[in-house]
Parts: sequence; structure tokens; C-alpha cells
Amino acid sequence: MSFPIKVCVVCSEEFELKPDKPGFANRCPACSEPEATNAGSRPTDARKGDSGLNEARRGAIRDLLYRKDS
Repeated sequence: MSFPIKVCVVCSEEFELKPDKPGFANRCPACSEPEATNAGSRPTDARKGDSGLNEARRGAIRDLLYRKDS
């Protein structure tokens, strides 16, 4: 069984698209690796830094939903 041949959008090299390949389907494994390692650290950093922002956002939504029209 042969795998489909794709062309990497970053380095323009041909590669076989295998079912368990990590990363994007249009990038070769060498170009996909740095993205995969950085993707794991972003959500934890974003959650820690945005706690005050999320609290302000929740407060604004609560004020809009439950304000009384006088």
C-alpha cells in the first residue's frame, strides 16, 4: 500500500503522508516538529496570564445580562 505523495508548503520537499504523522497534513515531518513542541506550552501560559482578563470579561457579561432597565 503506498501513501499519497504531498509537497511541503514550507520547504517544498515531497513526502509521504502517513496516517500517524504528527503535525499538519501539508508539512513534512521535519517542518512539523517545532510547531508540535510549541503548541503544548501555549495553552498553559495563556490560562495563567488571562485570569484577570477572564474575570473582567465575566463581570462585563454578567452586568449586561442582569442589569435592570430603569
